[in-house]
Amino acid sequence: MKKYIRELISFVLLMTGLGMNWVEMAWFQPSGVRFVWYLLAFLPVGFPVLKEAFESVRGKEYFNEFMLMSLAAIGAFYIGEYPEGVAVMLFYSIGEKFQDSAVDKARSNIRALLDVRPETATVIREGREVVEKPERVKVGEVIEVKAGERVPLDGVMLGDVAAFNTAALTGESVPRDIRKGGTVLAGMIVTDRVVRVEVAKPYDLSALSRILKLVQDASERKAPAELFIRKFARVYTPVVTGLAVLIVLIPWIVSVVHPAFLFVLDDWLYRALVFLVISCPCALVVSIPLGYFGGIGAASRLGILFKGGNYLDAITKINTVVFDKTGTLTKGVFEVQQVDVRGGFTEGDVIRAIASVESRSNHPVAKAVARYTESREIGIVRDIEVTELAGYGLKAFMEGQEVLVGNTRLLEKYGIAFPAGLAEVPETIVVCAVNGLYVGHLLLADTLKEDAKEAIESLKKLNIDNIQILSGDKQTIVSKLAGYLGVDEAHGDLLPEDKVAHVEALKRDPDRRVAFVGDGINDAPVLALSDVGIAMGGLGSDAAIEIADVVIQTDQPGRIATAIRVGKETRRIIWQNVSLAFGVKLIVLILGAGGVATMWEAVFADVGVALLAILNAIRIQKRVK
Repeated sequence: MKKYIRELISFVLLMTGLGMNWVEMAWFQPSGVRFVWYLLAFLPVGFPVLKEAFESVRGKEYFNEFMLMSLAAIGAFYIGEYPEGVAVMLFYSIGEKFQDSAVDKARSNIRALLDVRPETATVIREGREVVEKPERVKVGEVIEVKAGERVPLDGVMLGDVAAFNTAALTGESVPRDIRKGGTVLAGMIVTDRVVRVEVAKPYDLSALSRILKLVQDASERKAPAELFIRKFARVYTPVVTGLAVLIVLIPWIVSVVHPAFLFVLDDWLYRALVFLVISCPCALVVSIPLGYFGGIGAASRLGILFKGGNYLDAITKINTVVFDKTGTLTKGVFEVQQVDVRGGFTEGDVIRAIASVESRSNHPVAKAVARYTESREIGIVRDIEVTELAGYGLKAFMEGQEVLVGNTRLLEKYGIAFPAGLAEVPETIVVCAVNGLYVGHLLLADTLKEDAKEAIESLKKLNIDNIQILSGDKQTIVSKLAGYLGVDEAHGDLLPEDKVAHVEALKRDPDRRVAFVGDGINDAPVLALSDVGIAMGGLGSDAAIEIADVVIQTDQPGRIATAIRVGKETRRIIWQNVSLAFGVKLIVLILGAGGVATMWEAVFADVGVALLAILNAIRIQKRVK
């Protein structure tokens, strides 16, 4: 109630004054008494607006809603319509406070994220527990998190297994089991036991900090509709102010030219004031940005991060969705199924060589190799020099020998012979060559994400007429996956530059609006090129997340259709507001200029339209799921 104390004082004084005037109290009838009474009612709500108008004039901004309301109120007092002058400011002030409340509600999801940042971290130093601020914990240190506490920093699980509530990051209510060596992210809550985590990233680079920055920055990127309304308001406000002046000036000129035309200044000035009140663009200027912010907030609650209102607009125009495969449609959780060796090498030799070279990679295949190597208790070589060959694999010098690890194209590139038919194997393989000789390979299998098939079906229901898969994996693997998912077009054996060329070819069609969905650092160029880049952000690479326009924090491809629905619902609500505001204002503007509408009707129409538009804008919070 404290928030509305000014408005309450003004309202009580206004209603009391109207009551005393209605019963014709003798002491209240003199004009001077009425002026003082209504001035006292005006000041609590009018002074802040007059101050804003004065500051605007000092800043050489002469036409805005503060100036319109100030002119209307001062004009009403000038012609003796004191109650109307108070009402203009009172209901405008109530509308502004309501708008503030609506914005606060739209920000609630972001505030919820801000509230989950732990203020302390328990660090294990020299066998003792030390409570530190998360900012002071260094990478490589071990932190302990008790059941029910939030993880303060990103890191690697050291215990066997524990359940984590990931709702703050992904919007998912179902706890997730994370096993030894798995990635634990800041903001997760340990639900069942005390765990220890080795810190992998400093505080300001944690997943939670990254999410907060993305969402907070989003409000600064304006959608085309917002930019249009801002430009429109700069032109609209001086135009309607000029028209209000003409409403008084033209009849006066006519009365001068034709003396028979009776000109009463107060009557025409009253019409001009009504015109000014109803022309205030508050409903448009506030409700449209609020609509986009509401859309961003609603999406973030679902684990979908739009980096700006412009991307909410852009995603509604998408008619082509191109998927990367590994880590996007599949879990990227590979398991070694088979080890093949040649040339006198043992299984241990081949596994050791491949694991040593892959040890510096974050690729899902490399992680699978590391897990398998650890399970076989095979030691690896740490101190080696590794060179990445994009689209092919890795080259390293290990213990005086040149070691190549990657796909069969890598061996072809270096002219190394390998068994016939190896390139046509439908599963994922990692080949190894030492000093120019093929020595063996690992056979791995990936797992499809639970909602991958549903994701494709949902996109088709949204009339996405072109869905494709692009992958560096073998064509046989990609074609098999596409057939299962119901995707008509799938391309395998692609290098990063091949993906770029493919998307460029799609974009040559002027009617084609392309969204690319990926998660790896090799997807970054295509994410940047597409009309809307969508990154799998839960465990995706920093480069992909940084470049993408939309981040799916849950890593669920099914959320892409949800993101499109959020965009469409936001756009629909915004254009409802535009139509409502323009329609009502146009009608009352005409009635006001014609002397039919009163100041009271203008006030209620302006504030009413603004409130309806705001209520409609925040409706998005409840409509999207």
